[in-house]
Amino acid sequence: MEFTCLVTTDADLRQLNQQFRKKDYATDVLSFTGTQEMAISYQRARAQAAEFGHRVEDEICILMLHGVLHLLGMDHETDDGAMSRREAIWRRKLDLPNSLIQRAGA
Repeated sequence: MEFTCLVTTDADLRQLNQQFRKKDYATDVLSFTGTQEMAISYQRARAQAAEFGHRVEDEICILMLHGVLHLLGMDHETDDGAMSRREAIWRRKLDLPNSLIQRAGA
């Protein structure tokens, strides 16, 4: 699967979140399934890495993994844990810290 990932600012993610989801705040990752694109806030990634005690590079990988699963059509809000299980499998394979879903307790 090919996809494009833009690593950018909180301001850009806030604008995209407002434009596409009608949510007026910066978020860490957004996925756009129609175009196979995602956007990640470097500022959110840096803050979350500090909060959870790992490298910003690992946080970006966590965000990319989460975004790719959304690009593949998964939705942790409606799938009874399927995305969480898939994310956990890949997180272990990639030796990454806790996933977004695990942190949220979903």
